Amino acid sequence: MKLPRRPAAVIFDMDGLIFDTETLYQEAFLVAATAGGHDLPATVIQRTIGVPWTRSRLMLLEHMGSNFPVDHYFTQVIGHFESLAATQLRLKPGVVELLDLLDRLAMPRCIATSSAHATVQSHLAAHRLTDRFHTVVGHGDYAASKPAPDPFLTAAKRLGVAPALCLALEDSHNGVRSASAAGMMTVMVPDLLGATPEIRSLCTGVVDDLHAVCALIQAASTAAVAG
Repeated sequence: MKLPRRPAAVIFDMDGLIFDTETLYQEAFLVAATAGGHDLPATVIQRTIGVPWTRSRLMLLEHMGSNFPVDHYFTQVIGHFESLAATQLRLKPGVVELLDLLDRLAMPRCIATSSAHATVQSHLAAHRLTDRFHTVVGHGDYAASKPAPDPFLTAAKRLGVAPALCLALEDSHNGVRSASAAGMMTVMVPDLLGATPEIRSLCTGVVDDLHAVCALIQAASTAAVAG
């Protein structure tokens, strides 16, 4: 596969794409459920991937019933996640190499995430990546969360780049839906969720890791120079 054009900017999701956090969140959900004596199936927890807490909250109440102490449960989840992240927060393969390439190409980039700004900055600081992104779009910066296009449209606006000229990188289904709805070239780098036929139809392509994204951008840039 190849990109239809050289990107003018790259917009990154964060969880599951830059950082290997989705596995930590899944573990935190399970640990909190076990500690609280809640019979919460792993299949239900998996449905929270790429879904903002406000929507996950409703989903959990729908499955567990209105008496489920969902807010206390979420507090416990965050506590367990922070404990795990303190020692197990790891970058996904190819992150640094991709950022180095974008530096060489002078290509602007942004993070568009459902996470809070404090969480984003904490994760970036842990791996000395704070200065590697031109801006961050996080929770509270847009009206509607993924799968609505708002996060990606906000990111494009902040970078001053037309959405159609942006390359969006996502690992989740809702993220792909959001980027595609924003009219961006969308590449999925699957993490815990594979690409379904619907998701593939929304993507420019699906690749194994960010090393493959480097190759796509380099090839598109070389082709653009060659004319």
